[in-house]
Amino acid sequence: MTKQKMAKAKNFKVLWSLLMLLLLVALFIKRSNLFPQKPAVVQTGQAGHDDNMALGNPTNAGTADKNNYLLQKQQYALSYNNSKGIANWVSWHLSTAWQGNAGRCNCFRADDALPAGFFKVNGSDYVRSGFDRGHMCPSDDRSAGNEDNAVTFLMTNMAPQAPWLNEKTWERLEAYCRKLTTEGNELYIIAGSYGTGGEGRNGVANTIANGRIQVPAHFWKVILVLPVGDSDLERISSTTRVITVDMPNRQDVDTYDWWHYRCTVGDIEAATGCDLLSALPQDIQQQLERIKDDGPVK
Repeated sequence: MTKQKMAKAKNFKVLWSLLMLLLLVALFIKRSNLFPQKPAVVQTGQAGHDDNMALGNPTNAGTADKNNYLLQKQQYALSYNNSKGIANWVSWHLSTAWQGNAGRCNCFRADDALPAGFFKVNGSDYVRSGFDRGHMCPSDDRSAGNEDNAVTFLMTNMAPQAPWLNEKTWERLEAYCRKLTTEGNELYIIAGSYGTGGEGRNGVANTIANGRIQVPAHFWKVILVLPVGDSDLERISSTTRVITVDMPNRQDVDTYDWWHYRCTVGDIEAATGCDLLSALPQDIQQQLERIKDDGPVK
């Protein structure tokens, strides 16, 4: 071998050794995390009592129409339908700040916030009807204090629910919502009903209380899930989780668990005429209304 060829071979070995050394250094840096990646952004806001109607007014409720009458309480807001004796919808915010150790008061009573001339449902109007006094805003969602809990027992927050819906399928979804708040989330929830005719313990009925209270055919709920933080509306995007359900008001509803009844916000709007998520920018609203949730269920 000539001296020139020997020199080239030596240079090749040196270059190869340097490349291998650089590769080993790169692997060492990666594994030792000397230059760690930027950590994920974590919301540092504290859970609080936020606007119960932050997502909007689904029926543009006010005080002029007795069948779309707006009642705003500290604990929740609702649109009352005087002709049906139930709410068109109830809207509330849920976080760990709303929850505590207050006991369930079971103090079902008329809502005196309704003006004179309105039909005020009493707790006794459901007795022997075969239907439960089903909470829209749940008692356990307002357990931070006795007063908060008592307000959930006003009859404007109730609707005739099939016992197996109220006590099983609907209740399990309520419990799942509270579980989400223990995992660092806050929720904005709107619930309501539509249609006529449900099945209770005594069979099918269209009304109770001598025809004064309408029995819905379906109950629905829209749940928007956010990490705890501030400026909530500004943090909602097209990827924000929205859980929507539409459950039949029947005794056999518990044949399936709550996630079987998931649908889209658009489905509920088509069934009810409500304009849900109306406080959001239109492009984000439209995108969220088309999504059927397929996220975790336990």
